[in-house]
Amino acid sequence: METLSPQVHSWGDAGGRVLKQDVQETFALAERRAKEGKPPATPPKQILQYLVRMGSFTSVPAVREDVQDADFEVGSIASRDSLLNRCIGELPPGPGLITRNFVVFKSRENKAENFDGAKSLLSSPRSMLGDKSHPVIPENPTVSSSSSIPHIPPQKSDTFRILTWNILAQALAVEHDNFVGLPDGTLNWTERRLRILHEILLYNPDVICLQEVDHFNFLNKCLVPLGYRGVFCSKPDSPCIYLRNNNGPDGCALFYRKEKFDLMVASSRVLEIWRVQSNQVCIFAQLSVRATGQQFCVATTHLKARQGALLATMRNEQGKDVSSYLTACGGGGSKPLVLCGDFNAVPSEAVISTIKSRLSVESAYSKLYNNDEAPYTTWKVRGDGEYCHTLDYIFHNKHLDVESVLLLPTEEQVGPSRLPNLRYASDHIAIACDLRIK
Repeated sequence: METLSPQVHSWGDAGGRVLKQDVQETFALAERRAKEGKPPATPPKQILQYLVRMGSFTSVPAVREDVQDADFEVGSIASRDSLLNRCIGELPPGPGLITRNFVVFKSRENKAENFDGAKSLLSSPRSMLGDKSHPVIPENPTVSSSSSIPHIPPQKSDTFRILTWNILAQALAVEHDNFVGLPDGTLNWTERRLRILHEILLYNPDVICLQEVDHFNFLNKCLVPLGYRGVFCSKPDSPCIYLRNNNGPDGCALFYRKEKFDLMVASSRVLEIWRVQSNQVCIFAQLSVRATGQQFCVATTHLKARQGALLATMRNEQGKDVSSYLTACGGGGSKPLVLCGDFNAVPSEAVISTIKSRLSVESAYSKLYNNDEAPYTTWKVRGDGEYCHTLDYIFHNKHLDVESVLLLPTEEQVGPSRLPNLRYASDHIAIACDLRIK
């Protein structure tokens, strides 16, 4: 295990000196300028220092060590199958966990042969967005039926499977996120951690990128015996540490399969907004394929949450900083690059086009959705309403080709209470794909 600790500059107590009225006026001004077609003005530095870490809390933090999973023991000879069986065996009787398949893309030469396979996944022609009760697949003649088995990763040395998932920090889920109508037991950690582990292991990824990780030690002790190595970078002022019964700060984690890759370099960065450090981070790694020596770059991040003109502008600034950071790390130009995570932005938001243009990347799922995005990657009900949006992405540059993507769960699978629930551990949906190095 490696914990990455980027240099963090002190914020002092700027947040404590900012009046609520100042913040409200800043947001109101941003909304007025947005209606006038003008970009939000850069806030005064004192208010900006408060805004960039908004989402944390003002009470005295109670930082705890990551020790809440000491009861979960994993032997050094544990296997993937034994852990999957343990997850199922230790969960109480109830609805089965959600499982999905990959859709495999075929060459244009095979389009006639595979077209019927694509259509067979639908019981009848339906709108991609109008009906979520069936697999959401456009009639793309380059898509074959979902014939690949979920647990079999690519066998070719130049191809790898990557999965990204906001796993939902336990402290936030219980104390802050205000979910409504969850089935009893949904947020019980001793059971939810099993559903998290099952989802990750089921699809057998070569590279795992996770966000809102506040139980890294649990994941690390489960994945290391299976041949993974992980790095973790916490948020500098995680909101988790202000909440009761927290397990320490949340952050981003990246795991890779040691038997397949050598780690060339790993680093992290606290993202900046107008040259002020924010509360979001990015992890970068350069991996080398052991069998061929081919190298590629992978990064994961979790951008600032919440809606509004000013927050969208701040996310866009983070997107610029991510792009500059990855370029400086050598993740642009001639090297294969994949960037994934929870960007907290719908496809039409500026930060998505900023990242695409600055890094010359495209979304892996756009290959399935005819250059559009998946219709949703999060589906939840909170006290202020129901949310069904696309916020999570896997971006790749021209040096990588998408060979398959993991299907989204249907509305029937998601269930009437939405996410999380007893069938799925997070309010976000894990997305994954197989990428081939050209």
